[in-house]
This record gives sequence, C-alpha cells and structure tokens, in this order.
Amino acid sequence: GIQMSFCKAGLLSPEGRCKSFDSEANGYVRSEGAGVVLLKPLESALKDGDHIHALIRGSAVNSDGRSQGLATPSQRSQANCVRRAYKKADLEPYETQYVEAHGTGTRQGDPIELRALGSVLREGRPKDQPCRIGSVKTNLGHSETAAGITGLIKAVLCLQQRQIPESLHFKTPNPSIDFEKLGLK
Repeated sequence: GIQMSFCKAGLLSPEGRCKSFDSEANGYVRSEGAGVVLLKPLESALKDGDHIHALIRGSAVNSDGRSQGLATPSQRSQANCVRRAYKKADLEPYETQYVEAHGTGTRQGDPIELRALGSVLREGRPKDQPCRIGSVKTNLGHSETAAGITGLIKAVLCLQQRQIPESLHFKTPNPSIDFEKLGLK
C-alpha cells in the first residue's frame, strides 16, 4: 500500500541509496527506528548534576501551508521557520557551523530545503566560512516518524566528537543547488 504509493510518486530511491544533495539524488530509502532523548530545563539539569550532552537554545515549528504536495515543500515557510528558531535562540544564523538537514535525497525536496536554509544562513556570513550540512538519511535511511530524533542525536554526536561524518553516496553536487551562493558546503 504505502510503499507502492511512495514508489509511484517517485519518492523512493530505485537503487536503495539516499544521495542527499547529490546530482544523482533520486529518492530516499525507508527505514525504521526509534530514539529517546531526555529533555530538561538547563537550571534543573545543573541543579541535579546531570551530564549535559547539548543545549537546545531555541526551536520553531510550522505548517508548510500551500504547496504542491509532500515532495515540494514551501521554501518560504521553511525559511521563516528557520528565522524564528534563530530569533528564539538569540543567535545569529551566520555563526552556525553545521546544520543537520532533513535531506531526503529527493530531486525537488533537497534544493528547496537548502535554498531555504541558505537564504537565512548566508546573511552576514563571510564567504570563506560556509555552513556545513549533512543528513543522517545517507547513513540510516528515512526513519520517517523517528527522523527528527535521529537527526538530533546525530547533531549531538557531532558536537561531542567534534567531527562531521561523511555524507555517504555524495559525489557530485546537485546542479539545482548553488552551494557557494547559499554559503553552504
């Protein structure tokens, strides 16, 4: 049922490889997973002597509003959501060094997502300091309902290890994404 619908809609990679941001991106790979993160107010975590892995300074959510469907999200809505998150966090977007993107590896979704991110992250950013991007979907597939928590866990691990893992299956940048203009790498 669902698998066939996704396949007919061109959302799934025929060769079973998620190639986020690549010129040969042709869909994502479905996977299953679960993740658990304990969230606590910073003051409580400090008081309780907890080991703090990361700090979430701000967040934002949105509805895509009008769009052409699931595979073509609204660039404007995504950019507005990213701006709200930075405002709530009291951070300047150009200071960001890494973003764990959704990066499904779809022909339309990746360019829209990165144009939205770049439109916010490039403002005031020095040209020689692009923001690095990645997507855990190249490693694990799209865990659908667990995709957000999977990405959060990867981002925390990047902070802890002070490393950004290689994006698997990325060889040639998608020509629909002007990485340099967007201040992304």
